[in-house]
Amino acid sequence: MRSLFWRIFATFWLAIALVAALAILLGRALNQDAWILSRHPAIRDLAENWTLLYEREGPIVAQRALEIHRRNQHIDVQVLGENGLPVVRGTFPPRAAVYEARERNARRLPWRRITADYTSPETGETYLFIYRIPLPELQAWHRGSLLWPLSALGIALIVLTGFSLLLTLSITRPLDRLRKAVHDLGQTSYQQDSLARLSKRGDELGVLARDFNRMGARLQGLIGSQRQLLRDVSHELRSPLARLRVALALAERATPTEREVIWPRLARECDRLEALISEILELARLDADPGPPRPVPLADLLASLTEHAQFYRPDQLLEVNAEPGLSLDGWPEMIERAIDNLLRNALRFNPVGKPVVIEAQRSGERIHLSVRDHGPGARDEDLPRLGEPFYRAAGQSEPGHGLGLAIARRAAERHGGELHLANHPDGGFVATLLLPAG
Repeated sequence: MRSLFWRIFATFWLAIALVAALAILLGRALNQDAWILSRHPAIRDLAENWTLLYEREGPIVAQRALEIHRRNQHIDVQVLGENGLPVVRGTFPPRAAVYEARERNARRLPWRRITADYTSPETGETYLFIYRIPLPELQAWHRGSLLWPLSALGIALIVLTGFSLLLTLSITRPLDRLRKAVHDLGQTSYQQDSLARLSKRGDELGVLARDFNRMGARLQGLIGSQRQLLRDVSHELRSPLARLRVALALAERATPTEREVIWPRLARECDRLEALISEILELARLDADPGPPRPVPLADLLASLTEHAQFYRPDQLLEVNAEPGLSLDGWPEMIERAIDNLLRNALRFNPVGKPVVIEAQRSGERIHLSVRDHGPGARDEDLPRLGEPFYRAAGQSEPGHGLGLAIARRAAERHGGELHLANHPDGGFVATLLLPAG
């Protein structure tokens, strides 16, 4: 991963290292004798030119050249031969003047002494040049020779500014895209492809964009499902309310004998309406915070549900094949409601004389809990939509509101699992809850 942390760390480390290196190099360059010998105009070519003049014209002309150089450049020069003796008198002042200068400036001499060797290319003789530069003149030259170091420092600052600008843009531009995506999400106009490019990054901002995309898709799905739920609820409630109005209108004009027929119909419609509202509330309750998960022993739960189903449907056969000791971490009420809905759905379509088979077993990190009936099954074109709220397959005559499978699917998703619906190869319909094992 191209971590944003390491990118910022490397940029600031590089900036600090570059500035520190330039400062050290600049300080050393300004104080080194080699820097002065190679850059000072009064010293740079003096050894070569003077040696050529001395070997061709003699010591008198060479001495005069040093004196002229002393008057023009204010730099004293002494030249020693290989034997350590002066080859000319030079321009150094008498020793008494040197001692007097040292006494006046006990802590700091008023000049700087620099030495350099030069070998003549013609005779092969080596000369030692001793330069004595007055400090005021050297400081004045330093101030005028700072152009190159300052230029290097300026270039370094420009490079560091470019790095800082790129680093700043690499952080602020993705944050600006995220801010816009948050604004769009708040306005319910969020498009998942708005962060597609940012989500391809390999750093923390890319991870944040991918998580934000998942969150946005989840929120959009919830908002869409809530809107669809409201539309479906309004549609489903309209029918029983319309029948209740018709029944009430008939009851107002009916005779006592006719009312005895109408009142049971009104009671059935009220019961259906109450059952529908209960299932709607149960579906909406699945999106609320259920609290911390708890261990769910599936064997006990299945035993309770099958006993309850056998009590209300004694004509149906139930066959339970559950692996002992199965358990998962979740919310018992959700799991119980999901299995109960699958069991009710199977009992509704299962023919008498054939069993409803309930199987529970662990496969890897998942628990497979299936409920199979021996009924007519579902059409292939209806299978993808089964589990949507209020969806009922065409031609279905059994009573229901199309919420049982939707509740089971939502409960499975809240546990990090899924609901798989299919026709069994040997006939009938099978609903399988795939849940993470605890």
